[in-house]
Amino acid sequence: MTLSLPRPRPNVAALPTYSRAVSAPVRFRAGSNESPFGPGPAVVRAMRQACADPHLYPTLTGDLLAAALESHLDLPPEQILVGGGSLALLQHALTSFAGPGDEVVHAWRSYEAYPIVIGVAGATSVKVPLDNMARHDVDAMLTAITPRTRVVIICNPNNPTGTALEPDELERLVAGIPSDVLVLLDEAYREFDPQAVETLPWLTRLPNLVILRTFSKAYGLAGLRAGYAVGTQQVLDTIRKVTPPFGLNRVAEAAAVVALSERDHLAHTVSAVRAGRDRVRAELARMGIWTPASAANYIWLPCATQVDDLAHACAAAGVGVRAFAGEGVRFTVGTSGAEQEFLAAARSLIM
Repeated sequence: MTLSLPRPRPNVAALPTYSRAVSAPVRFRAGSNESPFGPGPAVVRAMRQACADPHLYPTLTGDLLAAALESHLDLPPEQILVGGGSLALLQHALTSFAGPGDEVVHAWRSYEAYPIVIGVAGATSVKVPLDNMARHDVDAMLTAITPRTRVVIICNPNNPTGTALEPDELERLVAGIPSDVLVLLDEAYREFDPQAVETLPWLTRLPNLVILRTFSKAYGLAGLRAGYAVGTQQVLDTIRKVTPPFGLNRVAEAAAVVALSERDHLAHTVSAVRAGRDRVRAELARMGIWTPASAANYIWLPCATQVDDLAHACAAAGVGVRAFAGEGVRFTVGTSGAEQEFLAAARSLIM
C-alpha cells in the first residue's frame, strides 16, 4: 500500500528553487556579493561578547538595533522595523499586502528571490523587462500597474545588473505609483552608489513607501542576517503583525549596533569596492566587452551565449561567480587576486 504524502499549497508547489552560486571549492568567492573585507574589529569584539550568552533570547523585536537606528537615521521608533535581513522583511511586507488574485510589479532581470516570495504570498509576479541599458524602465513599470496591482518592488541599485536610476528618475517612478499600492524600495547596495539620493525624506509625502536596507553588503555581515525597514507607522504596524518575535538573533543585533558607528571601516570598504569596480570595467572595456554602469559591489556581463563557458573558465581559475543561464554572469568586486583571475578568464574567451 502506497501512503499519500501531505500536499503543499499549489502556489508553493509551483515555486522555482533559488539557484546558488558555483558550489565547487574556489579560492575567491565572487558569486554572492559578499564583502571580502568583513566587519571592523569593534564589531568582531561585540560578536564575541554576544556569543557568551547563547542561552538567552534576543530582544523581542530587535529593540537595541531599533534604538541605534533611531539616532542614526533621526527617525521616531514607530517608523523603523528591524529583522533577520531585508529579504525577510520584504517577505513579511508582501504577506501583509498581497495575496491570491493580486499582482506585484517588479523589473526583470532583478533579484532572483522576488518571484519566489511573491509566489509564497500567493500573488502573481508581473515582470517588466529592463531597458537596453539594463536599468529599470520607468515608463514601462508605471504602465504595468493595473487595478490588481497591490505592490511594486524597486531594486535600486538593481541586482544583478548593478544599474541605478538617476535620482530624478527614481523619484518619478516612486511618486507615479498610486497611493493605494505599496512601494518596496530595496536599497541593499545603496552605499556603493556615488549618486545615491537620500530617500528617507520622501516618506513625509509618500506614505505608501517602505525603504529596505541591509547590513549584509557594505557592512560585511551577510552571515548574520540583519536588516531594517523604514516607512510610515500605519504601514509598518501592519507588517509588524506578521513579523515573528525574536527574529533578530543576539549576535546579529550586537554586531549591527556597533557597525553603525564604524564609519571609517565602512568608508574603506566602499572606497575599495568602487575603485575595484572601475578597474575591472575599464579593463573589460579595453577587451571590447560592454558592461552596464554599476553602482553596486558587482559587475554584470551580459554574455547570453557564453554564460557556461565564462562560469567554467572562472571556476577553473578558482573564482566562483554567479551565472544566470542564457543571460549573463555577475562578478562580485573584491580582492585584486580575484579581479585578475576573473579578467584572465574573460580574456581567454575572446582570444
